[in-house]
Amino acid sequence: MNKEYLLAKFSSGMHYILLDSPTVKALTKNNNKRVVCKLNNLIEFHCAIMHKKDGGHYIQINSTFCKKLQIKEGSKLVANVTIDQSKYQFGMPEELEEVLKTDYDADKIFHSLTMGNQRGLIHLVAQLKTSQKRIDRALKIVDKLKKGVTSPKTILQ
Repeated sequence: MNKEYLLAKFSSGMHYILLDSPTVKALTKNNNKRVVCKLNNLIEFHCAIMHKKDGGHYIQINSTFCKKLQIKEGSKLVANVTIDQSKYQFGMPEELEEVLKTDYDADKIFHSLTMGNQRGLIHLVAQLKTSQKRIDRALKIVDKLKKGVTSPKTILQ
């Protein structure tokens, strides 16, 4: 369901939309916090519902999306937020999927990781713009997985 929100900004500079209680309650059944958010019917992304220290729940909106939508703090935007039903709760790049299909050992290691680490590794590949760079990164990640490095924070070092 589309709802209108105001873009807010933390003192750290991070943008977000504050979700109302009925929306949070509907989306967090069974301890779920992973959702898909579509902004102004233009940009769709996988994300998490986060808890604010001073109460309430929000979804972080990265600066790239703000630039693409030409919005800033105080701007109105329409968001459609739904429970993420995807396998990894993140968009799996075709390149990483193919590399894992061709390497049984790496695939087994990848699927033994926590969902959070799987999403982190997927993100490391998905953030690249060209297919060749995504392939190269996927191959590097697979190599590191087989050497015992499984943390998205250290796998590219």
